[in-house]
Amino acid sequence: MKNKDFTRRRFITTVSVGSAAAVVSGAIPTFGKITTLNNETGKLAILGGIPVVKEKVWPAWPYVDEKMVEAIARTTRSGIWCRIQSSTGTVPTFELEYAKLMGTKFALGTGSGTQALSTCVEALGIGPGDEVITSPYTDMGTISSIITSRALPVMADLDPESFQLDPREVERRITENTKAIMPVHIMGQPCNMERIMAIAKKHNLKVIEDTCQAHLGVYQGKVLGTIGDLGCFSFQTSKTISCGEGGGIIGNNEELMDKCYTVQNHGTSRKGRSETIGPKYRMNEFEGAILLAQLGGAKDRFALRNKNAAYLTSKLKNFPGLVPQKLYEGTESGSFYLYTMSYHKEHFNNAPRDKFLKALSAEGIVMSGYIANGLHKEPWVDHILNLKVYQKMYSPARLKQYLEELACPKCDQVCADMVMLWASGPLLGTQADMDDIISAIMKVYDNRDKLNSI
Repeated sequence: MKNKDFTRRRFITTVSVGSAAAVVSGAIPTFGKITTLNNETGKLAILGGIPVVKEKVWPAWPYVDEKMVEAIARTTRSGIWCRIQSSTGTVPTFELEYAKLMGTKFALGTGSGTQALSTCVEALGIGPGDEVITSPYTDMGTISSIITSRALPVMADLDPESFQLDPREVERRITENTKAIMPVHIMGQPCNMERIMAIAKKHNLKVIEDTCQAHLGVYQGKVLGTIGDLGCFSFQTSKTISCGEGGGIIGNNEELMDKCYTVQNHGTSRKGRSETIGPKYRMNEFEGAILLAQLGGAKDRFALRNKNAAYLTSKLKNFPGLVPQKLYEGTESGSFYLYTMSYHKEHFNNAPRDKFLKALSAEGIVMSGYIANGLHKEPWVDHILNLKVYQKMYSPARLKQYLEELACPKCDQVCADMVMLWASGPLLGTQADMDDIISAIMKVYDNRDKLNSI
């Protein structure tokens, strides 16, 4: 398909009936060479034209309603502010309800997603001398959870189309000291868990799912977080279920989940005995109250995000300039914490990504890159390799090999090409809102020959 033919052919299917009517009136730009009544609508806003949408207002996030406000007020009045004050407080009740929602036997609240991951690493007995394979394309919390226990985070490169761990790279990184794999369901979409679980079984490894961005996503009939040995979630403000800060662990192994409880309760078990090493990672009752109050509508918001994401993807089908994140076979739904695409500058007159983003923002649709550098390029690497504990527990040969194998060129490519719409709030918009996104993208595409002059 010729580049200039794309928008012309797809114009009728790209915008909704309502938007098409607006085109006739000259209210929004047209695609291809279709002429509008207002000559300025086809000109890039950044160059003086009329924007697709002025001051775009998305659905607010974090989600707030009166039920949540009342839950906080009720908790404040109760005087029960810590989970150990009551076995029927908001946190223990949230744990029961979250386990039901996720389809697991057990759930445990923590103070953050990082704390949830760290608790799991410690509960599985992973420590100095051990290695955990994970992704370089993630939040530092993933790495922090491993180095907090003084284990070695081994980073495997990505599948550049899905932005997820490449299972082939994971298997290449396994050594005699590897104890676990920590796949990250980045953007809220499933990793290739079929392959990852097969690798884990073959090499007798534990699997901790970093599901911090992926609440309620489903892969091959299983809710994300229930496929590995343990699943971890974040309820930080931007996440699709949120309480400011907060995290959770889910699992079906009672003995293992009891170990998690003991670790996050500063080493004190449910029986009240001080048994092991552990920080205090407990979720507080205010976080539990906010979470409990919003669970009732979580599935409806999840379904709407998936619907809008599918709509956007259908409109971008076969468009060469922006290619949505590849979803693996077996992906039934995703959290869509972010809606992400790869930017292919060769289809935008070789204009750098930043110029595309500036032009798009001027049209009223703000997008951005995501992670600027993979974590394999951050200073923490030099820091831990200079610590005595790492120099003592890992041989000089292993640390030298570690540095030599640190390169992740596919991750570098993803960092350079990523374009994302933060989706927790925006994907709760209307279909007309989604049409505005597509209209802005296509307007910039139609004016791609002007981008390098910005």
